[in-house]
Amino acid sequence: MSTRVHGELELAGFVPYRLNRLAVGVSNHLADIYRERFGLDVPEWRVMATVGSQHGCTAQHIAESTRMHKTRVSRAIAHLEERDLIERASSTADRRAREVRLTKAGRRMYTDLVPLVLERERELLACLGKEPLRGFLAGMTALETFLGLQD
Repeated sequence: MSTRVHGELELAGFVPYRLNRLAVGVSNHLADIYRERFGLDVPEWRVMATVGSQHGCTAQHIAESTRMHKTRVSRAIAHLEERDLIERASSTADRRAREVRLTKAGRRMYTDLVPLVLERERELLACLGKEPLRGFLAGMTALETFLGLQD
């Protein structure tokens, strides 16, 4: 908890600030893999990860699930299309909708990338130990539920 004296706020102890710093730090820790080895930035990685795990989805779904602005999603999709990593196709469920799907090259990249980021996640979380990790994950779930962020 943050230390408050006479209504003042110590930013370093303010939980929202700490969560944001932690999220940025974790994101940067993972970005080393997909930026340097695969030439992806954060929005492109999020699009690839979402599309790859869904085996195709709409840009709207990507924006909603990643909580990225639709403009960032659109730019990431356009850049990934230029690199022939994703393609757009008519949705099988709704012909009016366009789905984003990985191309063969995109699927190869996704298949190579996923084990690396999962290993990086394991390494990162290993610093917590078994019981603290359970508490940390339970706390994150409780906060996500409270904020209506459960997918």
